[in-house]
Amino acid sequence: MTRRAPYVLSASMLGLVLAGTAANAAETGNRKPTEVEEVVVTAAPYPVSLNTITTSVTILSAETLSLAPPAGLGDLLAGLPGLRSTAYGPGASRPVIRGLAGPRVLLLQNGVGMVDASSLSPDHAVPSEAGQASRVEVLRGSSALAYGGSGIGGVVNVMDDRVPSRRPADRIEGRGALAWSSVDNGRSASLAANIGVGALVLAVDGATRRSGDYSTPGTPVSNRLAAATGLEPTPETKQRNVSVEADSWGVGGSIVSDSEGFLGLSVKRTDTGYGVPFAQVVSDPPPETLRLHMKQTRWDLRGESPFAEGWLEKVRLSVGHADYEHAEIEVDAGAVGTRFLSNGTEGRLEFVMRGAADRQGAFGIQGLTRSFEAIGDEAFIPVVEINELGAFTLQRFEFGQGGVDAGLRLDTRELRAELDGRETSPPGAASGLDWATTRDTRSFSNVSASAGLFWKPSDPVFLGATFSLSGRAPTEFELFADGPHGGTSTWELGDPTLESETALSLEVTLRWTGPDTRIEAHAWAARFDGFIEERPTGGTWEDLPVFLYQQSDADFTGLELEAEQTLFRRDAGLIIGRVSADVVRGDTDFGAPPRIPAYGVTGEIAWRSDVLDAAIEVRHVGDQTRTAPFELATDGYTSLNASLAWRPVPDAPVTLSLRGRNLTNAEIREQASFLKDIAPSPARSVSAALSWTF
Repeated sequence: MTRRAPYVLSASMLGLVLAGTAANAAETGNRKPTEVEEVVVTAAPYPVSLNTITTSVTILSAETLSLAPPAGLGDLLAGLPGLRSTAYGPGASRPVIRGLAGPRVLLLQNGVGMVDASSLSPDHAVPSEAGQASRVEVLRGSSALAYGGSGIGGVVNVMDDRVPSRRPADRIEGRGALAWSSVDNGRSASLAANIGVGALVLAVDGATRRSGDYSTPGTPVSNRLAAATGLEPTPETKQRNVSVEADSWGVGGSIVSDSEGFLGLSVKRTDTGYGVPFAQVVSDPPPETLRLHMKQTRWDLRGESPFAEGWLEKVRLSVGHADYEHAEIEVDAGAVGTRFLSNGTEGRLEFVMRGAADRQGAFGIQGLTRSFEAIGDEAFIPVVEINELGAFTLQRFEFGQGGVDAGLRLDTRELRAELDGRETSPPGAASGLDWATTRDTRSFSNVSASAGLFWKPSDPVFLGATFSLSGRAPTEFELFADGPHGGTSTWELGDPTLESETALSLEVTLRWTGPDTRIEAHAWAARFDGFIEERPTGGTWEDLPVFLYQQSDADFTGLELEAEQTLFRRDAGLIIGRVSADVVRGDTDFGAPPRIPAYGVTGEIAWRSDVLDAAIEVRHVGDQTRTAPFELATDGYTSLNASLAWRPVPDAPVTLSLRGRNLTNAEIREQASFLKDIAPSPARSVSAALSWTF
């Protein structure tokens, strides 16, 4: 059996956050950021203003996304307050929100789950490209009760216009973008268009991304890892085997009525190939080269029907069906070692109640059926069938200067595994597993609830407090794993007796929104009962340390701060100063949880005008010395970033941008990454982008 070299484990278990200026910038051009109250779509089926939501939300517009350097979803969002990236090389990056990752961070496509397997392993790519998105919403904490306990850490909703919900203002409208980056010769292109023919609106879009091996500030293998293991790093300053080839396209169409209802269907194809970093050390034989291939075909049915009269304002339907495959290709052998297959359908039906000046409400149901299968050398879980059903209601009441947000959700989850004839591994038997006598079906029922109070004592001030209870059922990996897991370089053991993980959380929000000032602060705490995490058993098998999923009590606390001040204002433009910061701390009965990020502080000075935007940003991330077993401490860093966006013709839909990242060439290693000690973030880089609308 071919497997990733054992010393890659040391790199990943002993162990591209660059704060994107565009991602952190207010998407307001020359206008005041407070002039338009943007609506948060993901928070509830009814509109909730960004200025009056009781929890922490970030919205990235199509303009910001089109100017961003080529990157995966996790790297795109990393650097926002409370967010980091799993950074498993440029090909696979998933968001880390408030120190939580994997199945605790829910990724949505237009409000419906992606029906993929990216949450189950850090080396699995997310089947979503930023170039195809029209908007991304990030909700931190249990902000989106409507989507269930799997969003116990946060929710990221990637939205597109592939199923059009409105008619174009002209017969055709769309957007396009081209981007290039120097450090990895990265190139990307995207194009999307909606075409209206009477009531019929057709949509087509595509995106492609290419990047090669990237330069690093020093040798990729960290000094800490070399000292701890005695390995000798190679002298080169190039991260090898991290090239990416990502292509996706989609077509769709809708019938849009005069009453603003619509019904449409779309199909999307995603195909991504990428390499996995290996420990670049002097060795004989040389390390194995592994390349991963992810592909997904996804169908979406979406619709909305308004009602002119009665207590019901509208009904909204979303259904997504996807076939997902993740293949691990042993390059030297020229063979596929392991394949992970996920096939399923998720549907959601929302009923929005007719609102009043002091009340809004909605209720709905959601269901999922999915099958997961692993085939090959690292087929460490059996075939599993997953079925979920949930029902929810959300209500918002306002009383003068204050109000209440409340929600309730009931979920059931059933996992049925094919255990007949499955052998128990020696480390599994040593830990008490016996698949011959294990129940093949586990069922879970969870209740999630939230209650938020908000108060506006004066026009610029908003105070909120949200108390929530969230329940998350274990995943198929956590219940049924038994075998070598290349993504973490461990021998992974599940526990089929695990119970649901529950969290009680409290979040306090302060928001000040004035003509030239915006301040937003969130202090939060979460107490977990039955927190599920992998912990080492102390044994090894086939040169891999054995890790077992276990439950304990856990406490997480954190703080996020964003502040923006207009320092200078003239007709020609304005100068804005911004600062943001975040910190999170976690504790379990076993000690520090793995891969908890260090604190981060970012400061920026920006010029905004109709013709030219410019910004200089400094980001500092602290040391992280609170580590779990098999982790090394991580040194902090300070990076310098800059950006320039030029609109050569005022009011013309063309923008040229230039961006410098890590201009100080700092060595950046993020504690949230499994590969931090063998794959630092890229060295100094310059990127350019061209975007336009039509």
